Amino acid sequence: MPPALSPVLSTVSLPLIEDWLDALRCHCASDQLARLLAETGLDGATPRSRVTHDQIVRLYQRVAVETGDEMMGLWSRPIRSGALKHICVSVRGASSLGAALYRLATFWTLLLDDYRLELEATPDTLRLRLVPRGPQVPHRFGQMLLMKLAHGIASWLAGRELPVRDVALAFARPEFAADYAVLFPAPVRFGASVSAIGFDRALAPLPVRRTEAEMREFLIRAPRDWIFTGYHEHTLPLRLREMMQMAGDAPLRLDDAARALKITPRTLIRRLAREGTSFQGIRDGLRRDMAIRDLAKEGKSLEAIAQDLGFASAANFHRAFKRWTGVTPGAYRRGQR
Repeated sequence: MPPALSPVLSTVSLPLIEDWLDALRCHCASDQLARLLAETGLDGATPRSRVTHDQIVRLYQRVAVETGDEMMGLWSRPIRSGALKHICVSVRGASSLGAALYRLATFWTLLLDDYRLELEATPDTLRLRLVPRGPQVPHRFGQMLLMKLAHGIASWLAGRELPVRDVALAFARPEFAADYAVLFPAPVRFGASVSAIGFDRALAPLPVRRTEAEMREFLIRAPRDWIFTGYHEHTLPLRLREMMQMAGDAPLRLDDAARALKITPRTLIRRLAREGTSFQGIRDGLRRDMAIRDLAKEGKSLEAIAQDLGFASAANFHRAFKRWTGVTPGAYRRGQR
């Protein structure tokens, strides 16, 4: 049996994190932020730049430590250092996942001035809802990050990435909506009355068994384990991306993908269009992210990268990469050093 391929983590567009960067511009001194962006390779970013998992993790960790705010200026009051640890201590002592989600909601409600986090239980769903305490302009990155944190903590407690029934976000659908498929293992609805994330009610009785050592490891790695999703069964674009990677040198055709998914090619095209993407767009995204991964490595020539990605020439790869990211492969590689 051939060895399993390591997943090529998806990148996201710079506009997804621009709200975060705007908050940091108010939260950090200009020279401090310039240094932090340089340390994470984001100082020369343009609107067409792609942002990697590692860059988001490094920036989060550096800013949280240097500012003493674990939510980095995204809320009306600082979330002081140690808050995430105390949340984990609280939920780790719960008798079940359902009880842990209730503790999580209660803890966040105590931390926030402008919102409260509520746990809503229906016969089918456990849903965490972020309810404003009066008129608020929702911060897109902050609300997304809190929903991701809830999913990450719940998955950590369960010992596996949990499926999500639905995600709602209380702001209009942005131009970079396709990035949310990289973040959440479920369809995302925009323009909702409140931001919320829902889990199957059948998960509520799951036991919570996490040791203190495992908690320390989770906190040290934060937010590495919960920013991007790896749950391919609930996100069609990620599932197709994995199928394309597994196909290797024999490119996956749309008809073959539809057959494997037990749907018609036309249905597959329609479903992808509803999620703001296309079969070719997913293929290009995978090739782009494989190129970004390889350009970060020393010793692999541009010609070798172009060949591995199936380009007829390095010149064709050069043009495609510049179309994807706004910079040439050589310029991107120099910026990573």
